[in-house]
Amino acid sequence: MERRTFYLIVLTIFLSVVTFSQVKITDNLTLNLNGTFNTWFQYQQDFWVNKGTYNDAYIVQKKSFKQENSNQGDVKIKTRFDMAQGWWGVDNEPPLRKVYGGKSASLLYNNKDVHYLFHVDQAYVWFRVPALKTAFSVGRMQWLVGNRILIDNNYDGVQADISVGDGVLKLGWAKVNEGVDALSDADSVASDYNNSWDARDADLYLANYSKALKFGNTKLDIYTFYYIDRSTRDGNAYIPNLLDYKKVRFSPQITNLFGIGVAGSSKFGKLSLDYEVNYLKGKDKINNANYGPTFDVDINNGDIDGGNIYLKGVYSATDKVKPGFILGVGSGDPDGPWGGKGNVTKLRTAGFFYITEVWEDSIMPDEEGITPQGLGAPNVRGYRELENTIIGQANLTFIPFTNLSLFVSYSYIRANKPIYAWDAAGPKPNLSAKDLGWEVDFKADYKMHDGKVILTLRGGYFKPGKAAGYLINGTDEYKKAAWELKGEVWFNF
Repeated sequence: MERRTFYLIVLTIFLSVVTFSQVKITDNLTLNLNGTFNTWFQYQQDFWVNKGTYNDAYIVQKKSFKQENSNQGDVKIKTRFDMAQGWWGVDNEPPLRKVYGGKSASLLYNNKDVHYLFHVDQAYVWFRVPALKTAFSVGRMQWLVGNRILIDNNYDGVQADISVGDGVLKLGWAKVNEGVDALSDADSVASDYNNSWDARDADLYLANYSKALKFGNTKLDIYTFYYIDRSTRDGNAYIPNLLDYKKVRFSPQITNLFGIGVAGSSKFGKLSLDYEVNYLKGKDKINNANYGPTFDVDINNGDIDGGNIYLKGVYSATDKVKPGFILGVGSGDPDGPWGGKGNVTKLRTAGFFYITEVWEDSIMPDEEGITPQGLGAPNVRGYRELENTIIGQANLTFIPFTNLSLFVSYSYIRANKPIYAWDAAGPKPNLSAKDLGWEVDFKADYKMHDGKVILTLRGGYFKPGKAAGYLINGTDEYKKAAWELKGEVWFNF
């Protein structure tokens, strides 16, 4: 602890003397540094729609840096790290509980944030090979496709960006999970608390072709990926069993998953569009006899598939008035939460795909210390992204002054496939609904000091339908509206 604190102090002193965004170290080597400080308060009311008390209030802060060491632009070392983060201020408290069973440190969320004085999110080297018209990245970096619906996470691996005509082909391999929390490269180790442990790996292979088109000032991405988890002999899969947080109930274990999709953005005069369509197909090789003690897993025939459709539009009627809309459809399980195929709408995301404040704002408590928000949080276990969702939103952005932006929206939300009630014995096949509810949201941004400081006030009011009651509590007995108020201060440097 003392050595780590010493290193942190030395790093802080070093950063404090960097007074410009770019510093020349030698004739060919430069250092670029930027980042953000973010603090916010959050008040959540009735997130269990009145089953028990869920009235939570807290303050969070985090300071993030992005550092880039560049050698004439041909070789770069890129790092993103967090420090001074925690609930109710800087979290200098040691963990209150040991990590058992080889699980990751995200288990510490159950006590208080992530307990890291200094945490590295990304660290990789990027270098160009002109003869191959290719740039390589090696290390821990961001992996994402499209609009962050299917994949949005940091993994260790290798990426190659290959110039193909006037487009770029990205090829990548990522080590999603290595053995028992990367502690062993053996196929198996001593038994865990479930009397078994399969220590084989999980890997992700990805290809993405990006191209700009003149038609509608379009930027287009065509992508595909394949994920394989080999650690299935013990009856567990890395997703969702070893993520250390609760997904929505009755989720299939993902052992093999193939994905393909098209995503892009276009602009036609005053109309701007973002869009995506994708399809997923895979296997759940674990034959579950039951749903688990907290209904974590799905009972299916071993086949899983699904997909998403997403369209977002903004019409700039004037410089001050911008009406917009969002349409989203995500697949559901056509056979209910038992038998038949399983439903899958993503591999793993960090939750930065945003439509509403309360219903599906799915920012998750992972290893990077992101705090839970929205009904997709682990204790509520609502849907995230577009899982089994049909959503339509109308919104309006009004900019009365150059430094003030106001936003308001109305969203109507239904399930794509019926959601079944459940109790301690499991799902109730004769009791289902599709009406998830509706939501009204607002957001106000005020910019100061040339936009370096942003003050934000935002919130939402969600009125649950019968299906939302089934999803969250297993019954529609509780119907009270959930609402949230959040204030933020951003400083970007």
